[in-house]
Amino acid sequence: MPASITPEAIAASLPALWSPRVIGEVDDAYVKVARIKGTLAWHSHDAEDELFFVLRGSLRIELEDDVVELQAGQMWVVPKGVRHNPVADEECLVLLIERKTTLHTGNVVTEKTRSIAEQLMDAPEAG
Repeated sequence: MPASITPEAIAASLPALWSPRVIGEVDDAYVKVARIKGTLAWHSHDAEDELFFVLRGSLRIELEDDVVELQAGQMWVVPKGVRHNPVADEECLVLLIERKTTLHTGNVVTEKTRSIAEQLMDAPEAG
């Protein structure tokens, strides 16, 4: 029988902030989890939408002319081409669904940017 996974537990066990890990695949998309706190970077994904689902905590997605506030159990899709900046004032656990071509920080590279290869590294096991 296939084993199920618990995304929240996997996200909580990640050693580094802002370092998403792939935990599954659906057709041409990756399902990722991350442990975040602070701010990532203003960026956009020109050809891909990006789904944020908050597993634990709260997340603010800053947009150029608005803000989306998410609590645990809530999600929002950043439309392709929209400049955004994810911010978590306290530690937050998120699940992301992104096309396999989506670059972590889109059109911007910072010290927090992670390659697809880094995101594909084995996530710590958590049931």
